[in-house]
Amino acid sequence: MLAEAVVAARKWQPCESKVDEIAFQVKKQTIHQRIVGSLDVATAQEMPPEQLLSELRLYIDLFDEHVDLTEDELDRLLGELPWEMFGTGPLEPLLRDPGISDILVNHAHEVFIERDGILQPSTILFADNVHLMRVIQRIVTRVGRRIDESCPLVDARLEDGSRVNAIIPPLSLDGPKLSIRRFGKLHTSLEHLVANGTLGEQMARFLKAAVKARQSILISGGTGSGKTTMLNALSSCIPEDQRIITIEDSAELILQHGHVARLETRPPNSERSGEYNQRDLVRNSLRMRPDRIIVGEVRGGEALDMLQAMNTGHEGWLTTIHANDTVDAVSRLELMIAMAGLELPIPVVRSYICSGISLIVHLARLQGGARRVMRISELNASGDGLQLTDVFSMKSTGIDAQGRSAGIFVTGQRPKCLDSFAEYGIDFDESVFENPMIGS
Repeated sequence: MLAEAVVAARKWQPCESKVDEIAFQVKKQTIHQRIVGSLDVATAQEMPPEQLLSELRLYIDLFDEHVDLTEDELDRLLGELPWEMFGTGPLEPLLRDPGISDILVNHAHEVFIERDGILQPSTILFADNVHLMRVIQRIVTRVGRRIDESCPLVDARLEDGSRVNAIIPPLSLDGPKLSIRRFGKLHTSLEHLVANGTLGEQMARFLKAAVKARQSILISGGTGSGKTTMLNALSSCIPEDQRIITIEDSAELILQHGHVARLETRPPNSERSGEYNQRDLVRNSLRMRPDRIIVGEVRGGEALDMLQAMNTGHEGWLTTIHANDTVDAVSRLELMIAMAGLELPIPVVRSYICSGISLIVHLARLQGGARRVMRISELNASGDGLQLTDVFSMKSTGIDAQGRSAGIFVTGQRPKCLDSFAEYGIDFDESVFENPMIGS
């Protein structure tokens, strides 16, 4: 991008105090609006970086008498004006930082970020709510959406895969709000998750074997617990000769696979028509000759269609669900099936769930920001109900010296699904289950 080329050699640095930073942002907005009123932005975007800098300096010199810039402010202004003209304004340095996973704008003068699982205040500020609204409008327009009083809520995906949510008055009482959930650009494998302590080595081997043996796996957890990361990692275990169909509300999965067909839902247009939800895409995916189907997150009536497909020859599904634990994940699935509009008896619903889903992997974000696999449970029938058996789990050992939750991974009972591993030529060492309390 042109803005990136212009500021490649400049290091972004905010003012020392919040008052000074707000004052600088106000000055920048004053000059930016006058430049936009005088300079053709479309033409400026095609200029070579050196020419653009020269043009901007001319306009800054022209308007400088009205804003009284220092030399340092002038130098910084030359670097940041392209962000205001073509990018995301003050948010640009945050979006360029690969270590930031969440950007949360509460109001013009309060921006938080999440880094390494820790939520912390940022030095980023906007001039005012008008400035913030202008940046939101640019972000939303870039992805083909709109936001105004008649449509004050937008949930969309940026070009780099980041998920953006914006909400403005009258729904937001004290000014516009903006939330950006960022996703890594590198594919994560189970080996990487073992290395950073998310799960144990034996757990990773078991999950890898389960995916290859076409066991359908439900990944549960809260917001930011690492469900999508785990889903990406498990997808890497799917054999290369199989065709994968992915279904998502906002495309977040990063699959390094030779044969992937990606589907994404579409919200209704301004006339409230043209919507295609996950249920529509699940039904359509069954006609696309899939070997594996991955649903980014199950959240509604598509749960019934998904389970029906699991029970009619389409095995090896991977999906996620928001839940507090594995038991809650099953309860939420029952509720979602009821949302499909069919009054099915509870025993029938539970039979569908038990026949379709083999394993539930539950993740949590612990104190200090660490993300861990808390439990891997096998789902089996038990009379008219369901039985969850822990295959692996995490045993807490308290808080470490850095204030982070610590624990060890332990084995549980031998899962029945091991009997099917041999059908796929998978040799798994079952000795890990001989002593249920051996650390894994």
